Order: sequence, then structure tokens, then C-alpha cells
Amino acid sequence: MGKAALTFGLAAAALAAMPALAQVEPTPIGPPPPLPAGQRLAVTDAVVRAATKRIEPDKIILVGDSTTQVGSGWGGAFCDNHVVSNLSCLNLARGGRSTFSYRAEGSWDLALGEMKVLGYRHVYVLIQFGHNDQPGKPGRTTDLYTEFPQNLAHYVNDVRAAGAIPVLLTPLTRRSFKSGSLQEDLAAWSDAVRKVAADMKVPLVDLNGDSALAVQAMGPVEALSLAMSPPPQVVIDAAKAGTTIEAPKNGAPQPLTSTETVEKPQGRPGTPFDYTHLGPKGAEYFAHMVAVELAKVVPDLRKELVDKLYPAPYPMPPGY
Repeated sequence: MGKAALTFGLAAAALAAMPALAQVEPTPIGPPPPLPAGQRLAVTDAVVRAATKRIEPDKIILVGDSTTQVGSGWGGAFCDNHVVSNLSCLNLARGGRSTFSYRAEGSWDLALGEMKVLGYRHVYVLIQFGHNDQPGKPGRTTDLYTEFPQNLAHYVNDVRAAGAIPVLLTPLTRRSFKSGSLQEDLAAWSDAVRKVAADMKVPLVDLNGDSALAVQAMGPVEALSLAMSPPPQVVIDAAKAGTTIEAPKNGAPQPLTSTETVEKPQGRPGTPFDYTHLGPKGAEYFAHMVAVELAKVVPDLRKELVDKLYPAPYPMPPGY
């Protein structure tokens, strides 16, 4: 037997003589024991809080006269019913104002300040004037061919300089009829607004054109129910004959083209009947119209505008 073979044999014999080593099984690693309920809630809350994202809200500011303001125009219903919570809506319209007087009295300065408030992704400024820019309004009337369009252009430039987005609206129609036909006495002012919008590439809501079509389709009798108050019987009888008349007010006639609201103590506005201002039904009807048209001309707002009537007072014209 060789020396190497002898050495291997001795080693093998020695190993055979040793006691067998115990086989140790590895301890499996499983999930940690559950935390107490209170600690689990704290961990989950911390994770969720850390993942919180800042909101990116938008904002609409309404600027105009009594046909837009709260209580006598479409603006209140628009802000109440036609925007989602992520779209702030501030109505700064004021009755009796024209493109001149709104700026001259300082209301426009307030609007500019609101445009510069931090925290909003986009700020849209909806501007509707025309009623009080017409002749016969001392201290407010503006020249249709010079001052009125110049004032609108000034508003547009100011909005853009403030980093906001202007939207022009043609003035809401009045609801006076003659022989069954709507008397559109704001057509020239609406044309002026359209021209400024086209020249300056501003989104345009043609509220005058749309509201005139809708009111003409209603006719003089149905259109009476859009007013702030029910009309007297003499007004209803005249409307049935196709021609609207002035509504008596405390023994005196109420002008067909009135753009004023009567203020009572403690800020409670009166609600006279006329063919200009809007009660709840009229406000909602035209607020819905504005929302639908605004979504078309400013597509970025489409998901933040509510297309629904609360409640539907009349069938909307085609396209609504």
C-alpha cells in the first residue's frame, strides 16, 4: 500500500469514528409582528400627509352692471350653480355702471387687486357692459364709436398686464316687444364689443345674440316670467297682444329700458318689474347660457363649469 493511500485511509477512519453533527435548520424570516392599531394609524396618516399635493384652483371675476350683479343679473346664479369647487367665482358687477363709471369710482381697482391674489393657476375676468353706456345716462354715457370701444380695450390691456385672461360678453338683451318682435336696442353696442374682441383676439361670449334669440323664441308673454317680480295684469294683457308697455310703479310708469334697482334700508334691494333685470328664473336661465358658451370659447374651463339648469325654466335653444 502506498504512502498516499495509507494517509487517505487513516483520515476516512477518523471521520467515521466522529459523532454525527447535528443538522441545524435555518429559521425562516417572516413579516414583523403587527403594530398596535394606534401606531398603524399614525404611520398611515404620515404617509398620506407626505403625499398631499397642493391644489391648482382657477378663478373667475365678473365685472359689469346690474344685469350681471347679484340680485338682479345672471352672475349670482352663475357663481352659485355653474362652477365646481375648484373654480372660485367672485361677482364684482355693480348696478348702474358703465365702462366709464366702473373705473372712475374705483371698482376696477378692486378687480385688479383680485386678479393679483396669489395661489390661482389661471384668473379669468368676464366683462359685460353696454346698458349704461347708452345715451341718457348722465355721468355714465360713453360715445359708441370712440370711448366705449376704447374703454373696453383699456380693460382688456389691464387684465393681461395683471397676468389674467380677459373674456368679453355682449350685453344681455332687454325683453321689450313690438307687434311680436323683440326690440333689440343693444345691437350696436354688441357689435362694438364683438369688434374689440376680434381685433384684440379676446374670447367672446355673445350673450346678446344668444339671449335675443331665446327671448324672441319665448315670445312676450313667457318672457315676462324672467323679470324680478310678477307683472301687473295690464302688462300681461299688452304682452298677449304682442307689444310690451311700461309697468306702472307707485302710480308712475317704469321705463322699459330701466337699468336701476331700487335700494331699501339694510341693503335689501327692491324688486320692481321691468324688461331688463332678472329674477331667480331669469338669472338661472341666462347663467346656464353663459356657462355653456364660456366652455366653448375657453375650453380649458370646460371641466370646471356645470352644464345644468336649476331648475330648467324653459327649453334651451338648439345647441344648449
